Amino acid sequence: MTLAPPAGVAAEAFVVLDKVGKIFAPQISLAEELLAHLGAGLDRRVLHAVDGVDLTIAKGEALGLVGESGCGKSTLGRILAGIHRASEGRVRIDGRPVTDAAGRKTTTRVQTVFQDPFASLDPRMTVGETISEGPIAHGFVERRAAQAHVAEWLLRVGLDPAFARRFPHQFSGGQRQRVAIARALAMRPDVLVCDEPVASLDVSIQAQIVNLFLKLRRDLGLTLLFISHDLGVVRHLCDRVAIMYLGRIVEVGTAAEVYGHPRHPYTRALLDSVPRLRLDPDAAGGVSPISGELPSPLAPPPGCHFHPRCPLAEARCRVERPLLRRLADGRDVACHLATDAPPHVPHGG
Repeated sequence: MTLAPPAGVAAEAFVVLDKVGKIFAPQISLAEELLAHLGAGLDRRVLHAVDGVDLTIAKGEALGLVGESGCGKSTLGRILAGIHRASEGRVRIDGRPVTDAAGRKTTTRVQTVFQDPFASLDPRMTVGETISEGPIAHGFVERRAAQAHVAEWLLRVGLDPAFARRFPHQFSGGQRQRVAIARALAMRPDVLVCDEPVASLDVSIQAQIVNLFLKLRRDLGLTLLFISHDLGVVRHLCDRVAIMYLGRIVEVGTAAEVYGHPRHPYTRALLDSVPRLRLDPDAAGGVSPISGELPSPLAPPPGCHFHPRCPLAEARCRVERPLLRRLADGRDVACHLATDAPPHVPHGG
């Protein structure tokens, strides 16, 4: 059963991910099949990119999804958007499934803004064609009204409607991302999946795009899943934060709770690894990098995936998977050692 959002944070679940998993099987070449037939060993390990994720998002809420590269956060976003089909579990928006039994996307109510705006825009199409293509195809807008529709959304994202006649290569990176946002919003979605939307932009432009998301969310009542490795951006934009590690959610709470008093050792280590978000500014040393290397998702550690890097790990952590559970303060934490009192995690360095 999916954990409900804490009282006072997200009163009613609008987006529900229930025990969602995604498994990628390696592609086997003809040569590898021949070698296997001849008796050679063949690595048939599968990649559990997303492993039993439970999450809810309330209507109008912004949930940040944070974790190291390779943790599965982008895959989870693509599952919510209907780009990937979940291998297990259910994804629903306002009670309706995102994909049908054959894995086909069944709704336009969720749209995605990707990291690289140049790669996500067709260089052969004008901005006007890019923004109007989807609404025309789905019958939201008649072709004769497309120009006005495009102008409306260009204005909403801070661009001149005259830009509709231009091509993507004629814009800066920040302008291209505004076009990508306008294209997504022109489909009138209820949910916007933002997959590292500012990661490829200059810092000064990042702030402008984040402020644009804040304004659009306020004006349109959007529900956001904001995926990012930038903890500062997530803290500024999101109501709640979910921390992901090797395909699993390890902590969920309000931004103030997670950043101020993390309950999971990985959350604490992640925050301590970023200079401007260091929890104890008086601690010795500059930055405390997370100890050890991120394990291969093809062969994740048993029990708690974080135990080889955790300064608090006990014997139980090495063999038993901790389930996400609700603490007294409303926080959801997947840690055997989590209590209602914040754990003390030794600083590195």
